[in-house]
Amino acid sequence: MIAPRVSFALGQLGRFMSPARSPALARFYSAASTVQQTPAPEVQAPPEKTAASGQQPTKEGVFMRTYKPTSPGIRHLKRPINDHLWKGRAYLPLTFPKKGHGKGGRNNTGRVTVRHRGGGVKRRIRIVDFDRCRPGPHTVDRIEHDPGRSAHIALITEKATGRKSYIVAAEGMRAGDVVQSYRSGIPQDLLDEMGGVIDPGILAAKTTFRGNCLPVHLIPVGTMVYCIGSFAKGPAKFCRSAGTYATLVSKEEETREDGTKVMTGKYVNVQLQSGEIRRWITLTVVVVAKGGYKTRHKKFNKWVVTPRVRNMGKRRDKASDA
Repeated sequence: MIAPRVSFALGQLGRFMSPARSPALARFYSAASTVQQTPAPEVQAPPEKTAASGQQPTKEGVFMRTYKPTSPGIRHLKRPINDHLWKGRAYLPLTFPKKGHGKGGRNNTGRVTVRHRGGGVKRRIRIVDFDRCRPGPHTVDRIEHDPGRSAHIALITEKATGRKSYIVAAEGMRAGDVVQSYRSGIPQDLLDEMGGVIDPGILAAKTTFRGNCLPVHLIPVGTMVYCIGSFAKGPAKFCRSAGTYATLVSKEEETREDGTKVMTGKYVNVQLQSGEIRRWITLTVVVVAKGGYKTRHKKFNKWVVTPRVRNMGKRRDKASDA
């Protein structure tokens, strides 16, 4: 009988001592807190994995597109992401069909000299301009895939005449870029900007841009170039494939009293990717930047499965199937 009475008394006492009914009976030691509570930081959701969107980075930091293994041909297949490439057909006036019995591994007599070749999808050969003799600015219309080479190609249009041509695309080149060839000489408007006097430093700052073609003696030391000619008036012969480049190591030049450098020698030293250093004539033309499509590598091309092999013009060995 004691416990109910005590609980009832405490309940009644707590009701009468509530601050809402009697402020005088409130606890004298209670006070409002003056410390401002900092709001808890918002916890952001972790970023979505790239695998969910079909993209996975490699050790080189290149994002690759993965595929759902619905067939053996695309199982474990990874390809570089090239969303900037042109999805339509090539510019037909600059192409011609690849025909002849040479596609089947036969020589001029019609006999098979290379086995396991034949069939495949139809191809057209792209006519690429390796001379770059047309002066003036050219606008890059689009970047295309060329089945006949490892590097990408760019379709450019001459602003003065509207003439179109194909060139090997540089690394990072996109549609809308403006490239120019200085092979025939320095234009008059550029000479007027420099005050009629050729300053090597100012000239290099105005001409050494990605995709421009100019003589090798006008390029600063340490610049990476591609599409290098073998002699003064010839087309490009070196560093034409994907991701290839050479570096200008040294030039035979002397410094004047005013600080400007002038070419005195006839040759320049260029280092290839193999480490070989070659001497080139100063009038040899090169293109500034690296060759495009540096992510193209054999480990990214899984085409050893039969359907993809047949599309590439390869035939299996019948003796191995027996």
